[in-house]
Amino acid sequence: MPLIQFAGHSVGDNQDLLLIAGPCVVTTRDEVLSNARRLKKLCESRKLHLVFKASLDKANRTNTEGYRGPGIDEGLEMLRAVKKEVGLPVITDVHESTQVAGIAEVVDALQIPAFLCKQTDLVLAAARTGKPLNIKKGQFLAPEDMRGVLQKTSSVGNKNVLLTERGAVFGYHNLVVDMRGLQQMRALGAPVCMDATHAVQRPGVLAGGRNSGERQYVAPLARAAAAVGIDALFCEVHEDPAKAPSDGDNACDFPLLERVIDQVLAIRKAVGGIPAA
Repeated sequence: MPLIQFAGHSVGDNQDLLLIAGPCVVTTRDEVLSNARRLKKLCESRKLHLVFKASLDKANRTNTEGYRGPGIDEGLEMLRAVKKEVGLPVITDVHESTQVAGIAEVVDALQIPAFLCKQTDLVLAAARTGKPLNIKKGQFLAPEDMRGVLQKTSSVGNKNVLLTERGAVFGYHNLVVDMRGLQQMRALGAPVCMDATHAVQRPGVLAGGRNSGERQYVAPLARAAAAVGIDALFCEVHEDPAKAPSDGDNACDFPLLERVIDQVLAIRKAVGGIPAA
């Protein structure tokens, strides 16, 4: 598989694991910078590549009362601070093609949410920026259906694309992860990432007006994905998930994230990174 360049890191065959991590959504400058500094310290001690993730605007809230973020302009200023003061590359979601150019001026990579992975105009606009892309597989798609998404990005010359598994809809209010999908997407010619925190959501099962989740399954899913073979790991992390305004029930706290990372790295070492099928 050809290597891709993702926010200053080489990703693919025989490369170190990439971690994409951070809070679900931008809140305050102090919280964002504290989160980024703790992540940087954690990853430096393990010589782990890191891209800091936080959403500027959570456009797909369960209801109008859900916290969406401080707004794109203020959120971008906080991501600029992460780059300048902490020294980390940053990634955030884009939801509409009209947002893409302005956000791409600040961030090092763009993320396409799972619900929007088939939105052609959005995918093409993001790809045309030349920024590396993390595209999450829709909960409604088979792994091989991501072939069409890759065709869209390559049609405008952007091949620096990471495909992320985050579970598939299984009846109502439940997601399951078919671990075969990681190998099936990688066979399309793109490195793959496991989103271990969104995969344990309980969509529509409301806890305080927001989606519920089953944090106890983050580590098992991450371990299983590492055994199958992943190039990157995605985890949302919050210093106190119970107080997180979004995705708190499925986010890691820092002690859990540290355990997950150590387990994933140990399994990758044991199986040689990406084991042969």
